[in-house]
Amino acid sequence: MKIGILGGTFNPVHLGHLILAEEVREKLALDKIIFIPTALPPHKDNVDIAPAADRLKMLELAIKGNKFFAVSDIEIRRPGRSYTIDTLKELKNKFTRDEIYFIIGSDLLKYLNEWKDLSEIIKMVKFIAATRPGYPLQQLPPYIQTLAIRAVDVSGFEVRQCIQENKSFRYLVPDKVFDYINKRKLYK
Repeated sequence: MKIGILGGTFNPVHLGHLILAEEVREKLALDKIIFIPTALPPHKDNVDIAPAADRLKMLELAIKGNKFFAVSDIEIRRPGRSYTIDTLKELKNKFTRDEIYFIIGSDLLKYLNEWKDLSEIIKMVKFIAATRPGYPLQQLPPYIQTLAIRAVDVSGFEVRQCIQENKSFRYLVPDKVFDYINKRKLYK
């Protein structure tokens, strides 16, 4: 099988994440995309991040009904900071015969050199960098395959900002996620 891994804070999951995953899955003929919410991101200060259980639940609600999408709590179950290398080692043990495609948005490329054990990660997966508005793909290392996807300029920051300013965010996230955020009063 060809499995895509899409990790992130998903704070909250929004339509941009889902469109990215669906287009990458379709264009690369992947059998499955696994969304992996991070527990404690190593590159963020964890301020304004919803509890991991809420972010996991929002992902589950967002992908419900898509047979090609799955969610894993692998990083939430593991204590401490979430490092990609640890997650990939665990996934490689589980999916021993499968090809793993690690999907990142072009906005994360500037941080790659800061990743723990990047040289080992490169040997374990096929790196896919998908275009993101405002983050052009330039001067990429040879181990990264690029993939142009539909431009959807939505970010978790924008969603949280709308909520904090009491503005509508209805069509930035799936309906079930919208309802969940309102019910739980997240990001207020």
